[in-house]
Amino acid sequence: MDYHVIGQPVARTDNAGKVTGEARYTADVLLPGTLWAKTLRSPYSHARIIRIDTSRAEKAGGTRRADRQ
Repeated sequence: MDYHVIGQPVARTDNAGKVTGEARYTADVLLPGTLWAKTLRSPYSHARIIRIDTSRAEKAGGTRRADRQ
């Protein structure tokens, strides 16, 4: 049996934008009020976290606490 579609190469129409840098990705879209997060994991695998000192982050400016809106 001769197939005309299955097993045939498909032209990629999205390559030109990716190669030239013109393609827009989700990370390229900045909406007003967008917040970015940074996760800091403990170097101790089973340690119990008693408190987290966020004073340096709060002084840095441009930061927002997760428990406040």
